Amino acid sequence: MQPILSEADLNTTIDAERALLVYFSHVHCNVCKVLKPKIQDLVIHRYPKIKMLYCDTINQPEIAAQHAVFAVPTILIWFQGKETFRFSRNIGLTEFEEAIARPYALLFED
Repeated sequence: MQPILSEADLNTTIDAERALLVYFSHVHCNVCKVLKPKIQDLVIHRYPKIKMLYCDTINQPEIAAQHAVFAVPTILIWFQGKETFRFSRNIGLTEFEEAIARPYALLFED
């Protein structure tokens, strides 16, 4: 996952991408370390047109605050520039996949 460098870069990416996932966490979160590769693998293999970014909430607290992220892990997903899903703390992979499957199919599949 590519790191977010600034709020301006994130906003530009939100506007430019049809689908965007931002994974908010930090190095001290053990749950985040386990969940992140599972989310990456799922998105890469099942939803490859979703762009993924990473926000370290310790190094970029202003970005997390701008998006009302106060707990980690938090995953925000935008479809067509609108925040569509927000998953925080206890994130189940099945729930995550079921939530994004339909909007992804409507947006990308013929």
